[in-house]
Amino acid sequence: MNADSPLRTASRLLVDCLLEQGCDRIFTVPGESFLPVLDTLIDTDGIDTVTCRQEGGVAFMACADATMTGRPGVAFVTRGPGATNASIGVHVAMQDSQPMILFIGDVDRGMRDREGFQEIDFSAFFAPISKWAARIDDAARIPEYIARAWSTAISGRPGPVVLALPEDMLHEEAIGALVRPAVTRPAQAPCPDAMDAMMRMIGDAAAPMAIIGGAGWHERTRHYFTEFAERIGLPVATAFRRQDAIPPSSAVYAGNLGYGPNPRLVERVREADLILVVGARLGEATTDGYSIITPDHPGQTLIHIHPDPEELGRVYRTDLALCADTAEFAESAALWDDSDIIAFDAGAEAHRDWQEWNTPHDEARYDLDLTMAMAAARRLLPDDAIICNGAGNFSGWWHRFWPYAGFPSQLAPTCGAMGYGIPAAIAAARRFPERCVVAASGDGDFLMNAQELATAGQYGLNLLIIIFDNSTYGTIRMHQEREYPGRESATQLANPDFAMMGKSYGGWAKRVATNAEFDAALAKAVPMEGIRLIHCLTDIEQLGAAGATISGLRAKN
Repeated sequence: MNADSPLRTASRLLVDCLLEQGCDRIFTVPGESFLPVLDTLIDTDGIDTVTCRQEGGVAFMACADATMTGRPGVAFVTRGPGATNASIGVHVAMQDSQPMILFIGDVDRGMRDREGFQEIDFSAFFAPISKWAARIDDAARIPEYIARAWSTAISGRPGPVVLALPEDMLHEEAIGALVRPAVTRPAQAPCPDAMDAMMRMIGDAAAPMAIIGGAGWHERTRHYFTEFAERIGLPVATAFRRQDAIPPSSAVYAGNLGYGPNPRLVERVREADLILVVGARLGEATTDGYSIITPDHPGQTLIHIHPDPEELGRVYRTDLALCADTAEFAESAALWDDSDIIAFDAGAEAHRDWQEWNTPHDEARYDLDLTMAMAAARRLLPDDAIICNGAGNFSGWWHRFWPYAGFPSQLAPTCGAMGYGIPAAIAAARRFPERCVVAASGDGDFLMNAQELATAGQYGLNLLIIIFDNSTYGTIRMHQEREYPGRESATQLANPDFAMMGKSYGGWAKRVATNAEFDAALAKAVPMEGIRLIHCLTDIEQLGAAGATISGLRAKN
């Protein structure tokens, strides 16, 4: 049927609306509740339909795809179990400020409120963890709902939208309904008076510090903010898991905040008399439980730039708030006459501190020393490799030692969801087939979504998986040793041979137990294509990238 026809089925209209908004990829586990949409996608060349193995993986892939494109990642799942499985990705998209739209095939309209097969009130269920959750009951209103969903997902602080699709509605004809034109993200420029005030405040500061990365951040923001910060020598730290927000080669890059940061960086933030926050929310992880910068921050001036007015003043007392698109702000700052600001030496000093912290040692302390493994990764992997990880102490080695030179180059959930790395890497390999994509995993993290390797194999994706396996839920074990030394409970894992798993999915795989074996395996894996998996057997004693060990934690108690 012609896409411009005023008469079409609801499913055809829905897909045409998605095309108009710029959707080029859908992630799904198919369900009988949205069969008309699946049938329509057969005749839709402009949308790549990626079939996955579990709805949690579907939602993670959509969230990661949004991170890379700046457009809503789109997922389709079925009702009940499918939707609840996918809810983890909605939670990540919300806390990570990433645009996403989750479509859920739902029960027929005539069956509502009877607790029918797999029925859930999705508007109520998803409302607390999404920007908007609704149900499309009228086929003729599909264009309205899709345009609103797209606009809601990308505007202000980006985030997830959930739309339920009654199964019987999708079979209807949408008489007279017309596709709405594509919506764009509102890009509010900063107020000139506020910019002038900000420049004066920075010029009057003795020890300013910037913390960047977050809502709506993209390459244009990165370029202009780096130019501005370098010109005035402003030290720049990245918020938790936003390390690609500034090139690591920048002469003012001070490192990343979050779990296990450089103690010198933490001290620098504490001692700063002015904090410039751009795009970030200053969440719990970035501020170490709101302690590095407290909500009232006595003795410090806080300037907060964010695209959503509801974030400004929400948690932190703010001395100057600018509601502006981060790219518009960064470009204005880069072009602003800041000749009255005497360039700071602190940016270069902070960068030297970061380089010292970021440089791996060259002395093996374990048979497979993870710091030395990262040194090998830096030698053998391209600097712009996209590193994808879920949650766990294993990620600390990547966060500390990997440069994250490209953009985008870090796909990692700020809300700390396990199982994100493999699905995110699949989305990255599908989106950027020409780039090296690494799924950095821990043993517990890997098995949360290892089944999605079948998706990677099905689509012939080039994917390198590196698993650090200490047979333990390491992060929880670390907390146990701090609180209850010597009393391990529920954290020990009996793992399969991950290398054999990798081979069973059609990939090349190698199990390693020493740094020499790791180096050789990585050198062989990098130039290969397809699925490549390196299973690294590690010692639980090396518990954290900042130096935490089992014996050391026990000795403190």
